Amino acid sequence: GFRYYVVGSCEFNSSKLNDIEFTLSYYYNKLEYIRFSSSVGKYVGYTEHGIKNAERWNNGPEVITSRGEKERYCFRNVGVFTESALTKS
Repeated sequence: GFRYYVVGSCEFNSSKLNDIEFTLSYYYNKLEYIRFSSSVGKYVGYTEHGIKNAERWNNGPEVITSRGEKERYCFRNVGVFTESALTKS
């Protein structure tokens, strides 16, 4: 069978919103074919299929929705992520 999955992540060094980067990566059979990065502000394709999707998604409502994920997901949960990491160390 084939395997498709999406991974969203927040990377940060402080709780300031400008220092947080949100990435959303799409994989098919362990190969990343497209990624949204909040620091770039758009989708970037890594395969032929990913490039075609990135062009289409960057001109549609998908890119606007993804730009808001940094504030919605990362910034709201930065305290939870930080507290969890500090209690385990």
